Amino acid sequence: MVPALSPSRAADFKQCPLLFRFRTIDKLDGPPSPAAARGTLVHEVLEHLFELPAAERTPEAALALLEPRWASLVEERPELATMIEDDESLDEDGWFKAAGALVERWFTLENPQWLEPAERELYVETEVDGLTLRGYVDRLDIAPDGAMRVVDYKTGRSPREAFEGKALFQMKFYALVLWRQRGEIPRQLQLVYLGNGEIVRYEPDEHDLLGLERNVKAVWQAIVRASETGDWRPRTSRLCDWCDFKELCPEWGGTPPPLPADAGRLVLDPRVTGEALIGDD
Repeated sequence: MVPALSPSRAADFKQCPLLFRFRTIDKLDGPPSPAAARGTLVHEVLEHLFELPAAERTPEAALALLEPRWASLVEERPELATMIEDDESLDEDGWFKAAGALVERWFTLENPQWLEPAERELYVETEVDGLTLRGYVDRLDIAPDGAMRVVDYKTGRSPREAFEGKALFQMKFYALVLWRQRGEIPRQLQLVYLGNGEIVRYEPDEHDLLGLERNVKAVWQAIVRASETGDWRPRTSRLCDWCDFKELCPEWGGTPPPLPADAGRLVLDPRVTGEALIGDD
């Protein structure tokens, strides 16, 4: 099997090898997140709004998509049905209003009547020196001169400068894959933060992407070494405060579960390390 890596799994390892292990080897999930489910719904609405003629892409039309798109999501993933009930801060009406507020904020940042995306929820994949890189791009805009703009929707707030590296890593990862796929570097990377109504733009260049390519290869080599030695030591940072698995971390007095016997095989399985999800923030 050709090894594979997605930006989410690579970012997990860069943040903390033990976090990577918990998610890819132990298959641990964090607690159900109504906010994440709401984010999935907002991504769905922003994707399907572009199926309407340009003149009909209004805030009212977008809000009208919320409930039918949610019904479609629940049909595909029944576990989402409990997300509204699990949100202790909001009742069902409030939950949909919160999602609607994010959608409405998007209209203050971009005008979909002026946009005709070349691709939405685009699966991208390329191979770099025997390692497959893959992921999903929320939106790809292509200008008349062929210039590409990669757009990613974030339903949270824009991070402080100290924490924005993970989001830029993800976007540069997509830019690298598109460059290797299409032979042209995307002109612009655009992060749309709906939580506080901010757009962050970045213009990558060849130096950026070659550096990112070296970084991704180094991450993969470190993952392979960890799989061979079983050394998935934690790496503490300020991000520990938001970790779903803090109680299992030895740095915080916890004890990880026993390492599965087939841990080495799982790490080298491209379906595990290369897992790429639509709307994955």
